[in-house]
Amino acid sequence: MSKPFDAADTLAINTIRMLAVDATRQASSGHPGMPMGMAPTAHVLWTRHLKHSPSNPHWVNRDRFVLSAGHGSMLIYALLHLHGYNLPLEEIKNFRQWGSKTPGHPEYGHTEGVETTTGPLGQGIATAVGMAMAERSLAARFGGEFINHKTWVIASDGDLMEGASHEACSMAGHLKLSGLKVFYDDNHISIEGDTNLAYSEDVLKRFESYGWHTLRVTDANDLGALDHAMSEAEAETSRPTLIAVRSHIGYGSPLQDSAKVHGSAIPPDMIVRTKEFFKWPQEPTFYVPEEAKKRCLESVEKGKKAEAEWNAKRDAWAKADPPQYKLFQQALNKELPSDLEKKLPVFPADEKGLATRQSSGKAINALAKDLPFFMGGSADLAGSNDTLIEGGGDFEAGQYQNRVFHFGVREHGMAAALNGMALHGGVIPFGGTFLMFNDYMKPAYRLAHLMGVQSIFVFTHDSIGQGEDGPTHQPVETLAAMRATPNGCVIRPADANEVVYAWLTALQRKNAPTALVLTRQAVPTLDRAKFAPASGLLKGAYILSEAKGGKPQVLLIATGSEVQLCVKAQEILEKEGIAARVVSFPSMELFNAQPASYRDEVLPPKVLARVVVEAATSFGWHRWAGPQGKFVTLERFGASAPGGVAMKNLGFTSENVVKAAKESLKEG
Repeated sequence: MSKPFDAADTLAINTIRMLAVDATRQASSGHPGMPMGMAPTAHVLWTRHLKHSPSNPHWVNRDRFVLSAGHGSMLIYALLHLHGYNLPLEEIKNFRQWGSKTPGHPEYGHTEGVETTTGPLGQGIATAVGMAMAERSLAARFGGEFINHKTWVIASDGDLMEGASHEACSMAGHLKLSGLKVFYDDNHISIEGDTNLAYSEDVLKRFESYGWHTLRVTDANDLGALDHAMSEAEAETSRPTLIAVRSHIGYGSPLQDSAKVHGSAIPPDMIVRTKEFFKWPQEPTFYVPEEAKKRCLESVEKGKKAEAEWNAKRDAWAKADPPQYKLFQQALNKELPSDLEKKLPVFPADEKGLATRQSSGKAINALAKDLPFFMGGSADLAGSNDTLIEGGGDFEAGQYQNRVFHFGVREHGMAAALNGMALHGGVIPFGGTFLMFNDYMKPAYRLAHLMGVQSIFVFTHDSIGQGEDGPTHQPVETLAAMRATPNGCVIRPADANEVVYAWLTALQRKNAPTALVLTRQAVPTLDRAKFAPASGLLKGAYILSEAKGGKPQVLLIATGSEVQLCVKAQEILEKEGIAARVVSFPSMELFNAQPASYRDEVLPPKVLARVVVEAATSFGWHRWAGPQGKFVTLERFGASAPGGVAMKNLGFTSENVVKAAKESLKEG
């Protein structure tokens, strides 16, 4: 039986509320309502059920806490401060200000103790599904007595309205991720008013249909009921749990149960009345009673004890089974073999070649042999994306040791789950779909870049060359949008051997995501005895084929399947006495990271005649093309036809590259 709650608990709960009130008022910005309503839930969780160690926020076997309702960020900031994390009161006072550790929405890597960036609603809960998947994977591979933590989430009605939550929570129910425990902040209010304006489904029935265990707490201020529900959730070991908590937004303020307390600070006169309601001193602001802090700081010693007990288990395991423990450490550190590059497959020259999606599949399987923590799948497109790990087994309920994920037709849920796995650690995850469907996963794709996590996105069917499915499935503007995303690395390899180095790059980028962009149609495997080594991809762009005499008059710049057009165009131009250099340019981001001297070596500033060739919009290429550059690109949507026919009829021929080269030279 749990010990009874006392005045110190009530004081701690009200401290969370008042810190939210004072911080949002001082910033004249923010969302005080949700923290005021959910403070009791958060307090009971953090003091009695959450396994965490404030003195070591990176402890491997800690529970993860995700505030999916990230607009209520003052809730987690107050918790982190009170429980002894490295978030001093001064940072609470600087809420939402330049350079503070308390930004408007929690940001991973910016504030100690924040497990994921939760900006757009739905992202937090969807990312948490990936965390729960990674926990199950590690537990299955290394022992449930050693890895056995939970993922706790506070989600709002907005989170559950967003489509991402439908995708992810359906997947979680199917996989029976029992370590996932979600509180639904059922406060009946969204920005526009009562949720009945737009939202009337029975949420518990919805989650029951997903295969979740569901509970309800009818009064968010009933600490005993909250404690009991959390204990019941912890006891559930066969499916995820949703606890609907009937709360009151802005509890205790004159704006309680009003949309006005959702997205703006409480007016000063109403703060006076709010503090009167809680019998709270009007001054000083940001008041933290010693009794409240003392109660919350009990987490520090409790966490140290739990961590010490776990460390003892770890040390005993390390002595009893050194090889297995070494694998565990390698997984946590994402340790790559020092000779990995030597183990990469090498593809012989072949005029017919392979689709780069096919060579990617071969690379995946070659890498998987030496990287047991490398795992992934696709959004129901494994056969098309070539993302299957042969012999890897299907990651399913009760089969969590396996390495092949089946995300279903859920691109958004897949991308968020990849982020969650990457954040959790112990896994390098990849997920595949068609390039066109990047649009379906853009919020999670963007967050991967914002957080700097090693999610690997495999995009196939990368252009009009994918053919008969037509313009709805033929990306034109997608590459430009992806390249515009900061902290990214978009790689569109030209042949099988460039694909191998694209994968090596993705694996080496431990603190950033990578997008591999691959063809459906076959492309020639270039003869590397004649052309430069494919390792040039590591620098983003390289001289694939030098002009005769080494002094080019024109630069032919291309990515992916269009590189072959430039190779043929070079031959035609040279027969006409025009010296052309072919530059394979698989990644703008990698090239831009090179020293200026290398960039000038590949693209000599004095050579103004240039042609950029890519089966996509020219947007973003003008920097490299220069003022005299010409483009063999697309400024329209594609068309339904066999891939080769579509490419030819839309101008992607060697003859058009030659024509553009001559026009660029003429202008010079």
